[in-house]
Amino acid sequence: MSKPVTCPMCKQPPVEAFKPFCSKRCADLDLGKWFTGAYAIPGEPVDQADETPPAEPDNG
Repeated sequence: MSKPVTCPMCKQPPVEAFKPFCSKRCADLDLGKWFTGAYAIPGEPVDQADETPPAEPDNG
């Protein structure tokens, strides 16, 4: 048997208009967590210098 779906923020039943959340407030709280970096995928830290390729000269 599957568990009933609940709002990931407050555990109330979801509302169709905001699914999987129960309200716009809970949806906005979750979005705020994404914006502030509260959610992250675990992994090895990456050095910022490794992410940017060296600039190539513009011969155009």
